[in-house]
Amino acid sequence: MSDDLVFMSACEAITRFRDRSLSPVELTEAIIARADATEPLVNAFSYTYFDQARAAAKNAELSYLGKGEPPRPLEGLCVAVKDSGHIKGQPTSAGSLLSDDTPQSQTSPINQRVLDAGAIVHARSTTPEYSSAVVTWSRRWGVTRNPWNPDITPGGSSGGAAATLAAGSSTLATGSDIGGSIRVPASCCGVVGYKPPRGRNPVDPPFNLDPYCHTGPLGHTVSDVMMFQNLLSGPLPEDPTTLPQFEIEATGSSLKGTRIALSYDLGFFEVQSDVVSALAASAERFRELGAIVEEISLPWDIRLLEAGLTRLRMIFGTSIAPVNEAEWDMMTPYARTFAESGLRVSPREYLEALTVEGEVSKTFGETMSGYDLLICPTTAIPGVPADFDPGNHELTINGKTSDPMLGWVMTVPFNMISTCPVLVVPVGIGTNGVPIGMQIVGQPYDENIVFNAGLAFENSIGRFPDPTL
Repeated sequence: MSDDLVFMSACEAITRFRDRSLSPVELTEAIIARADATEPLVNAFSYTYFDQARAAAKNAELSYLGKGEPPRPLEGLCVAVKDSGHIKGQPTSAGSLLSDDTPQSQTSPINQRVLDAGAIVHARSTTPEYSSAVVTWSRRWGVTRNPWNPDITPGGSSGGAAATLAAGSSTLATGSDIGGSIRVPASCCGVVGYKPPRGRNPVDPPFNLDPYCHTGPLGHTVSDVMMFQNLLSGPLPEDPTTLPQFEIEATGSSLKGTRIALSYDLGFFEVQSDVVSALAASAERFRELGAIVEEISLPWDIRLLEAGLTRLRMIFGTSIAPVNEAEWDMMTPYARTFAESGLRVSPREYLEALTVEGEVSKTFGETMSGYDLLICPTTAIPGVPADFDPGNHELTINGKTSDPMLGWVMTVPFNMISTCPVLVVPVGIGTNGVPIGMQIVGQPYDENIVFNAGLAFENSIGRFPDPTL
């Protein structure tokens, strides 16, 4: 098979489908062959639908030949859909032994938009149990590994989504992000991921009512992610939190005069030296592109992380806690620990967490006054072991003990400040051989400038390389 095909950007593939220099059948067969070759090691898929994908690719080919319905925006592209939302007629495991293989009766809103755009859902991507960790392994599906270094996690909870892109076994992928679950895997796997501002994309109830929770795209390039995001966004009558239609329009034009704030630690994180070096080089690249980049000091401390954990445990942890006592023993250890901790959060603790969240938003607005963007690391270290258990293992960074669940990911503040768009782009390789990602954080709902900066940066350094498996 040709790596030129399996790692082809979505935008290029669509262009070639339309000029008939590439068939959806040819690309689909290459991707399936790649999956057959890489899946025994990477383990990015829970369910596969390769026969249906082949049939869909043949129909897509007819569309591009003018022998069927006109091709839709994603016609013929293989998109891995995260195995947490639903597709009618397919099971949803959510990475749990507590789930069965009963076909779902309805499709989640974001997945419906994927299908309506003509994408081929050839596979469902793996998640940690109930998406409750920033690593991806479970008792249900085993360990998902990073294509850059199989000993290291691809991140989570959209770990299978990012791993399949890095492995070349999908062209696009969907994710969800309640504490960094799109951005962390994108960073660990050297792909592009986007957490849109709250309300931009529909979310399944009841988590559409939780401002921490977002759905969004992952892809090989910034252009791919921008194109995909524009297809996923828009109002949904059933979801009162969704916003009016908005289309991102960015070209990667000059950054001259763009004011960028730079933070290496967000005020309190321990950050490994290879991550600091990669971000420093990226800041210099932005300066070369004409931006004004200034290091800032954020007045945040460990209370931010504690508040985020309280919020996640109270709502998310409680939501996955079994009602039937016999089911607790079926859970993956970290999921059980997370669920148990959720049931212990008191109303007063939750109120205190909300108070801290308010302080975080206020101080961020004050500190960012006069700046267009913030750049910061996505993770404080490039990655943890593939089988790391955040519920039971210890974590140290720079010789100091850190919270094993969220102490190495620098994403939670922007779930708190949920109206900020955040794009993750790869910027380097860590000492463990896996990529390092940078968060480009915009002012509330200012998405065009985020993507303009991302495109300009990517255009200046070229597309990030793909791993060799």
